[in-house]
Amino acid sequence: MRRAICKWGCSTRQAKKSPDSASTTAFISTATTRPPSSTGWPPAATSRRLPARRFRRCFAAMRRSSTACSLCNNSDMSRGRENIGFIGLGNMGGRMAARLLSAGLPLVVYDVRTDAAFALAALGARRAGSPREVAQQCDIICTSLPGPQQAAAVFLDGDGVVAGVAPGAVCIDFTTNAPAVVASIAAKLRSAGAELLDAPVSGGVEGARNGSLTVLVGGSEAALQRCRGVLEAVAAAVIHVGKTGDASICKLLHNCAVFCANLATMECLTVGVKAGVAADVLIDVFQKSGLGRNLDLQVAMPATLFQGNFEPRYSMELAYKDMSLAVELARQCEAPMEMAERCQREMAEAVARGWAGRDNTIFLTLREERTGVQVRQTPKTPEPAL
Repeated sequence: MRRAICKWGCSTRQAKKSPDSASTTAFISTATTRPPSSTGWPPAATSRRLPARRFRRCFAAMRRSSTACSLCNNSDMSRGRENIGFIGLGNMGGRMAARLLSAGLPLVVYDVRTDAAFALAALGARRAGSPREVAQQCDIICTSLPGPQQAAAVFLDGDGVVAGVAPGAVCIDFTTNAPAVVASIAAKLRSAGAELLDAPVSGGVEGARNGSLTVLVGGSEAALQRCRGVLEAVAAAVIHVGKTGDASICKLLHNCAVFCANLATMECLTVGVKAGVAADVLIDVFQKSGLGRNLDLQVAMPATLFQGNFEPRYSMELAYKDMSLAVELARQCEAPMEMAERCQREMAEAVARGWAGRDNTIFLTLREERTGVQVRQTPKTPEPAL
């Protein structure tokens, strides 16, 4: 057998028979659109038989031009199509990389765990020996790493991305990262003539598997448009939030809000169970009421706080009464409710300032006052009537 690897990562083999033998067959492992097995990673691969004549035409074309190998699923790729790198092939990164292969994109991969890289190689990717080698071979380099420490090492170590990146390259960091680390990486890449998009994702492993992720992108519009095909191969929604680093800020604070809301919800659920209500009943009530339908963030706050409009929809006086009754119930049950007690104190201050008749969201302006900023939405222009 002889073996050749085209620039798109297509691994091909041909039996040592006469060039004119019609029975000579080439084999290629290609990524399938079939989802990974239920046990997780790696995704499955299939083999496809093709006649030797087609192999010979493809191999000759590979040697004289940069067009894609016609044996792989990249026959639609034009001359000069950009090579994509992917570093970090864990639960999220591995599945995202497989999506890129399924979309027919040429991929070079690296992971500290060689078995993860071999799994992608079985689907048609090329393996590299280090982040630096990935950067040396690719125009767009993607990373999906556990956190800031790993991201800094992958980009900034002596054998890292910055050491091998070419001028004009774009890096897409899918890591949920520290803004300070993002800024440091971006500065080093700029000095090398490259650019960074910080692009943390939301949607979990299932979203990575089926391509339904939401990607928040920070960076230039030009870099985003250049990389849009890569981003849309792994995500159902791509949201440009601003400059490099802004996406990481948005992702971290969104997650923080989720965790705080979860803790506040559990404070209330545990008090309810201790007060004698069945957990199933409480959960059902929460899911079917305003909290479960997210009415505050979607409806009430955009109409009041985010517009600076505190005409009462649900007054501060009534909200403070309800909060005080809930905190009193917790005391009677001897159940701790620290977050609720803090919220009650904020509401009490709002009432003391004479805001009892205003909308209840006005107590949240105390947080704005202490921080020195306001959270206001730009009013949306209504669509003209037909």
